[in-house]
Amino acid sequence: MTMFGYNTLGFGSFTSRGNFMAATGGTITEDGDFKVHTFNTSGTFTVTNLDDDEVVDFLVIAGGGSGGIHYGGGGGAGGYRNSFASEASGGGNSSETVLTVAEQAYTITVGAGGASRTSDGQNGLDGTDSVFSSITSVAGGGGGQRANAGRVGGSGGGGGDGYSAHSVGVGGAGTANQGFAGGAGNVPHHAGGGGGAAAVGVNATGSTTTGNAGNGGTGLASSITGSSVDRAGGGGGGLSNSGNVSTGLGIATHGGGSGGGGTPSLGNAVDCEDGEANTGGGGGGWGDSSSPNASGAGGSGVVIIRYQFQ
Repeated sequence: MTMFGYNTLGFGSFTSRGNFMAATGGTITEDGDFKVHTFNTSGTFTVTNLDDDEVVDFLVIAGGGSGGIHYGGGGGAGGYRNSFASEASGGGNSSETVLTVAEQAYTITVGAGGASRTSDGQNGLDGTDSVFSSITSVAGGGGGQRANAGRVGGSGGGGGDGYSAHSVGVGGAGTANQGFAGGAGNVPHHAGGGGGAAAVGVNATGSTTTGNAGNGGTGLASSITGSSVDRAGGGGGGLSNSGNVSTGLGIATHGGGSGGGGTPSLGNAVDCEDGEANTGGGGGGWGDSSSPNASGAGGSGVVIIRYQFQ
């Protein structure tokens, strides 16, 4: 029973409890009357006190996929699930329902980005999932290469360049309510962009010498920490040495990495970019078969939890 604002626990023993939640784990910051726990790596979120409030807002982003290599498509962004305010979740979904929690420890898994590919003719690697309680965000798909399709993921990887006049790599599908599909490659020598949380990856276009690789699909901004941060953009597609490397590479935003291409011996090589850490951004695709011959790695994910504490 309750006496004088305290919950009694039998035979006169009692424990004082506040009116708000208390918890530990991650990097803890404050935004007005709210505490924010940010997990940039895996850990444990432990709820130590509940009373009036039993719900938390969350932002859970998986690791992004890496780009493909040799006419390589951009990696897809990690799946994006968000319950905060009136913000969006990935794949065109509105914000999700807040999560009810109990006084217990919750294992937090922060997904890694897909590793850079360093050998000719390799598809990009998927990232890994991020998990908080019942919320799982699906890893971003790796980019395709040559005529290979991008991989399915939270957001799909971009398709490889057509490589011949008879084959084009299509973009990988995204996951419903988490992210969008990747863009398709184009014959010849231009690869598609990886899908992002807010938009599909862009298809590659044009001819051998004037075409453009596809840009990465755009991501989303969230203010769950109190400041707006862009995350979960798809990686840009790669371009071969025969294309216009100065203007035709696939670009990326919201933490995605731009594509690369060209040939060092011709003095026109542009390296791929990695997806930004803790954004779930996709890595850029590499366009040619020549050294440096390395695609962009996917960015790691993040888990953010927010609740009222006073």
